[in-house]
Amino acid sequence: MKFRFLGAAALAAFALAGCGGDKSNSSGNLAAVANESGNVALPQIAAPNNGDWTTVVEETAENGYRMGNPDAPVKLVEYASITCHVCAEFSETGHNELVNEFVKSGQVSWEYRFYPIFPTDPGLFMLLRCQGPGPFFGLSEQLYATQREWVERAGPAQATIQGLPLDQQPAAWVRATQLDQFFRQRGLPQGRIDQCLASQEELQRLAASKDRGDREGVTGTPSFFINGERVQVTAWSALKPLLRQAIGQ
Repeated sequence: MKFRFLGAAALAAFALAGCGGDKSNSSGNLAAVANESGNVALPQIAAPNNGDWTTVVEETAENGYRMGNPDAPVKLVEYASITCHVCAEFSETGHNELVNEFVKSGQVSWEYRFYPIFPTDPGLFMLLRCQGPGPFFGLSEQLYATQREWVERAGPAQATIQGLPLDQQPAAWVRATQLDQFFRQRGLPQGRIDQCLASQEELQRLAASKDRGDREGVTGTPSFFINGERVQVTAWSALKPLLRQAIGQ
């Protein structure tokens, strides 16, 4: 399995119409695809006592993180890159409304699946996974909110990092963005950061998620699926009416 990344110029260029995974000019064989038969069946989840489904966040069999009612009549899946500026725009404009208006009631579940297309993605995704399901959506929202700052910090180091062995690059990009400090401030010790960034198992999970997206026709981020059907929208203003239609409003 190869992660196909957008090139160095695209890392700092935010004038793109979208974050396209099919416009790459570099690649790296970071990990073999994880065997799908190794996915673990997840236990049934009971409704929360307070009726607020946003408090329920679980890892899925597809290696994503899902917020909300696993039996929701409308299931939203998002394939996303943490470095993609269009994903950041979706987070800024849609996160709160999606969570409070659709997910909280149990009508919609929202699953985030990892689709790494920028060289900064793997290390950051590995650390997000290292924190576990509970804080995932809050941490990713914070990273999207400060995305431009940490992407700019990464720029000067890109030539040096691209010369490193592939298995050393995730940690190097995290240091270049200075986001190791971000994760330390949120309770992840440096020793655990180093351990997570060296994990071949986590690279395999990311590779499997990217491969799954490729098989489902994902070529860029964000890509959305409603009840298994891909919808050709990237903005919250376009996705919202489709969710309303799906739940019969």
